[in-house]
Amino acid sequence: MGFARQTIELNGCKLSLARGGKGVPLIYLHGTDGLAEWPALLDTLAQRFDVIVPDHPGFGGSEAPAWIDDISDLAYCYLDAIEALGLSGVHILGQSLGGWIALEMAVRSTQRLRSLTLISPAGIHVKGVRKADIFIIDPEEQARLAYADPKLGEEAAARAAADKYQDLAILNRIASARFGWQPRFFNPRLERWLHRVNVPTHIIWGEGDCIIPPAYAEAFHRLIPGSTLTMIPNAGHLPHVERASAVTEAIQAFLRN
Repeated sequence: MGFARQTIELNGCKLSLARGGKGVPLIYLHGTDGLAEWPALLDTLAQRFDVIVPDHPGFGGSEAPAWIDDISDLAYCYLDAIEALGLSGVHILGQSLGGWIALEMAVRSTQRLRSLTLISPAGIHVKGVRKADIFIIDPEEQARLAYADPKLGEEAAARAAADKYQDLAILNRIASARFGWQPRFFNPRLERWLHRVNVPTHIIWGEGDCIIPPAYAEAFHRLIPGSTLTMIPNAGHLPHVERASAVTEAIQAFLRN
């Protein structure tokens, strides 16, 4: 399924996105690595959905204007983007940083949203359960930690070693720091507002996640009313990559319902 690139402008922010498929709209919000590695599950989902895949402001081909300071600005930016594109009944699929953005959107407004699917999202802090600090470890070590399978982790580390000084990788790290530096990848106020998420929500987590441990999956499940939780065995922080078939099947089953 082919994807075409386009750019939309929102209050001076030029947002680059790829779009492919037909059907009910589904927006994929990527994690801290951006879209350097295209998730294959998006091609599968495009067989049934109108899949829209933006680069977050500051990542990839999207600009980051001065008025975008924090995660709340990203949330409002995407709510505006949905309106600008004339979309309604939108499924949101967010991974890690993207899952955090999806939640920040939903606590503000679900008027145009149909559901949330959150793959190992950031956004909250569980007391006594430490997350990996991706700003103090080398990109190769972060790549290893992202996978439960050591072989896949070493392959990812080799790619990270080759790419870490490339412009795109540097740009993505700078943008990640802009939105997740302090406090580290969570909003102290988000937890108190998660009861406002009033659309069906599916949480997906790798049982071997060493970046955001599975204790966070249980915490989100408790905090989001009516949410469902799917744990993926033999998977780390990127279950949609490491166990793509299992995650795609779980997503499709949820969206069918």
